[in-house]
Amino acid sequence: MKEVDTIAAEDTRHTLKLLNHCGIKKPLISYYKQNEKSKSLILIDKLLNGENIALVSDAGTPGISDPGEEIVQNAIQNDIEVISVPGACAVISALVVSGLSAEEFSFVGFLPVNKKEKREKLVKYSKFKQTLVFYEAPHKLISTLESMQDILGDRAIVVARELTKIHEKIIRGRISEVLKNCEQPRGEFVIMVEGADQDEIEVEKEEINSLSLNEHLNFYLDQGIDKKEAIKKVAKDKNVAKNEIYQYFLKK
Repeated sequence: MKEVDTIAAEDTRHTLKLLNHCGIKKPLISYYKQNEKSKSLILIDKLLNGENIALVSDAGTPGISDPGEEIVQNAIQNDIEVISVPGACAVISALVVSGLSAEEFSFVGFLPVNKKEKREKLVKYSKFKQTLVFYEAPHKLISTLESMQDILGDRAIVVARELTKIHEKIIRGRISEVLKNCEQPRGEFVIMVEGADQDEIEVEKEEINSLSLNEHLNFYLDQGIDKKEAIKKVAKDKNVAKNEIYQYFLKK
């Protein structure tokens, strides 16, 4: 960072502490989610004028559930070289110590705030065989774990708090067990959930496909999925064109 002309930081106050500690004095520009689009244009102009710019996350990796994607895309479109300097990444740090399979995993990031959208997202990933990785804020942790237990079942789970920081803590167990140990959650969390059991998926698929079309549709509607999306899922399960299913329910 001593070599760049400007430093774009998610939180200039935190980054300034690091710079002062390292004896680095450079101009700082705030670059966070709400101003990402406008500040990206300013930074691109600086880069096109020959400046070198560093982008720093508050506590994580730019672009991974942190600001950064916008400026990287703009830089590539303008033939500006982008270099990644590896640093702390909660996803990888958490997986390494989780004890769950890290051979294949799906990084979901933060779930939607809206309850219906949150539920739909969990339903979408409920049949994935690979380990699922989520980020969550402390005030939403309990409700998220409860939703996971309801939709994913009482799977093995690992909750990692404040990774690489002073109050780092790893909690392992079934979702129901972990819920008992998260009464007053503090800090930022990474949640890792074991993937779906393939045998159970096949059994459930057979059971679902034995339902009548009305029962099949209600199965998805009861999960909080809207009717249009539920009809698509029924069509996919039955391996028929979705228009056939639409026509069936239009006649009802």
